[in-house]
Amino acid sequence: MSKDYYKILGVSKNASKEEIKKAYKKLAKQYHPDISKEANAQEKFKEISEAAAILSDDKKRQQYDQFGTADFGGGGFNYQDFTQNFDFGDVFEELFSGFGFGGFGRRQRSRPGNDLVAEAHVTLNEVNTGVIKELKFSTLINCEDCNGQGGTGITHCSECNGQGSVKKAQRTPFGVFATTSTCHDCQGSGKSFEDVCSACTGEGRIKSKKNVKVKIPAGVENNTRLRVTGEGEAGQKGAPNGDLYVIVHVEDHEVFERKDNDLWIYKEIPFTLACLGGEIEIPTLEGNTKLKVSSGTQDETILRLKGKGLPSMRWTGKGDLKIKISIGIPTKLNNKQKQLLEDFQKSLGKKKGWFS
Repeated sequence: MSKDYYKILGVSKNASKEEIKKAYKKLAKQYHPDISKEANAQEKFKEISEAAAILSDDKKRQQYDQFGTADFGGGGFNYQDFTQNFDFGDVFEELFSGFGFGGFGRRQRSRPGNDLVAEAHVTLNEVNTGVIKELKFSTLINCEDCNGQGGTGITHCSECNGQGSVKKAQRTPFGVFATTSTCHDCQGSGKSFEDVCSACTGEGRIKSKKNVKVKIPAGVENNTRLRVTGEGEAGQKGAPNGDLYVIVHVEDHEVFERKDNDLWIYKEIPFTLACLGGEIEIPTLEGNTKLKVSSGTQDETILRLKGKGLPSMRWTGKGDLKIKISIGIPTKLNNKQKQLLEDFQKSLGKKKGWFS
């Protein structure tokens, strides 16, 4: 009994070649043995391939419609005829595009440049104001002799006719499949040159030193990663450059300790100043300033200078400068000083202490 090819593909008897192709694509995705997990996938795939081969060929389809068979001389289904009359290129590009089998029929452009990583060291004063750092490193840069193109007199590659890829027929257990691969002559660019650049040997880039000025924003935090678009490795034959990622390291300060956007210092004051109150001189990133200390200030009291910390990369305004007070106790006293302290203690009376 003759097979019903129209029923196998799920199309009507007056279906166009485009409709037959579309139906085959859909079923090929479902039953291809490399993808499908169904037990009869291999036989089903051969069946739909046979149906598509017959119905996409005008002579075979006419014979099938008239006599119910397309077998000339009993030779059976010929996969070579299928590939000659039914272009596999875009079918299998779509079939495998989601399964990691790229490269079917697509031009592969010249390779973009790699991203690079560099480091920059900044001081706390530079964090306070922002700074521009000049970084120097070795990488591939665009060849100046050919403007990064690889040569002069650009023409279409004669091997692939400017497509960047060449088609090849490959025989498999399921027939002869037409696949594409990157053109070896032009490496997928689709271009060739009348004169290949001698400086870069057609690569479009050369190894050299590169200087890049990078703006480090005020308030930058330690280990922040900044992206500088297009300042990475040069692309091959005019392809886009990679990016440069700059990791910022903030150096420790000899006076200040950073906590987020606040700055901290530790200040020792005489116990007499803590008792009587007065003014002390405090360092800031902009210079020294005066700070009032109230009488009766206790050990480990935290004083604050608002807005004397660091700016933020995420919000306006600045953090605070916080001063942690420690009270210095003299370790050596002369006789007069001892007598004064004893008199002072007696003046407090029995019911009063230092902290009342």
